[in-house]
Amino acid sequence: MSPLHLNKQTSSKNPSNLPHVVILGGGFAGLAAGKALAKYPVKITLVDKENHHLFQPLLYQVATAGLSAADIAQPLRHIFSGQSNLTTLMDEVVDFDLDASKVHLRSQSLSYDYMVVALGVTTGYFGNQQWARFAPGLKTLDEATELRRRVLSAFERAELANDPDEAALWLTFVVVGGGPTGVELAGAIAELAQHVMAKDFRHIDSTKAEVHLIEASPRLLNNFPEGQSSYAHKRLTKMGVKVHLGEPVTSVSAEGVTLSQSTISSGTILWAAGVEANSVANKLGQVPRDRAGRLEVNPDLVLPNSENVFIAGDLAKMSDLKGKQVPCLAPAATQMGRHAAKQIARDLAGRPLQPFIYFDKGNMATIGRSSAVANYRKISINGYFAWVAWLGVHLVFLMGMRNRISVFLNWVWSYLAWRQGARIITKKLPGRSDG
Repeated sequence: MSPLHLNKQTSSKNPSNLPHVVILGGGFAGLAAGKALAKYPVKITLVDKENHHLFQPLLYQVATAGLSAADIAQPLRHIFSGQSNLTTLMDEVVDFDLDASKVHLRSQSLSYDYMVVALGVTTGYFGNQQWARFAPGLKTLDEATELRRRVLSAFERAELANDPDEAALWLTFVVVGGGPTGVELAGAIAELAQHVMAKDFRHIDSTKAEVHLIEASPRLLNNFPEGQSSYAHKRLTKMGVKVHLGEPVTSVSAEGVTLSQSTISSGTILWAAGVEANSVANKLGQVPRDRAGRLEVNPDLVLPNSENVFIAGDLAKMSDLKGKQVPCLAPAATQMGRHAAKQIARDLAGRPLQPFIYFDKGNMATIGRSSAVANYRKISINGYFAWVAWLGVHLVFLMGMRNRISVFLNWVWSYLAWRQGARIITKKLPGRSDG
């Protein structure tokens, strides 16, 4: 949309005569886009169905009782309280009218001059959505607290069991997916069972718990160098995690999981194996998509055939001009959000749009206490120093000073005392049908 065409429309759409920018999603991309537009003469409406920004890289610690939900989330209204040109709406997107430049929410419809779609992705089950009942994913705070409930309840159910076989079933945990989230979950559950819970029960020995990590491909951490995959495998094995490689899951039920070559009976299954696009993204027209439903966008982040709509964050499937595949990571989403904002500013100034170039800040994954893998370009670090770097990076990028202090103190306490401070079950003990 040219600035001349834009100025002809703003008076009818926007009483303030300022271009209206609608940002959908309060994740890393949406947050970055909103902040980057703070000093520009635009009116911004940020829409998210939740009232908070979530620091997803630490979700697994909420799921394994290391942190509380409030430690890794910040209210969106608080984040933008000092930005006068941005309004936050807690609402849900239901449809789009791209021809009329409108987005339909559950409570109202919004006209826009520019739109940044940063709705992210959800847990994907490769077409087997019925598995979600038995193997919840980890993308939201609700899912993290549900996983925590199931993990902690499993120990309680084992303690109540009179049958040793039933107790063993509840003390068998299965994590599906050998990416960073799966590796981190498996390591955290193993440490929870072997150290944190070891003195808490009278009838069961939590150190006898089994943790299985299942990965369909030949190695863990496929986006890391092969040497770091091998390191993670050896480290997890040393921690007692049973790693299954090259065995895709063929069935999930209340009794456990069936693999291509074996079956594992388990009372608690956690899913970290795949993602798929937010379902409402299907209403963005006939746009090329990958197998997960992510939108294949133009190099400048513009939605094909929609000159005033930008796609940012995990929902965007693209390679930059250098041929670098943009990953589903927080730094990439942040860079895309900022770039979308810069594109809007350039268009307002009558300047041509620029292609997005991804700056690779590396990749990290923690493997339990005092161990992690980290790589930046050709530099790879394993072990304690990678773990220290992981701690520092996550503290720096965590939103809010209160959250940083709280997380730091929790980590120090956990490291010194082998205690997790968030081991609270907030719902009744589950029956086997729900994990």
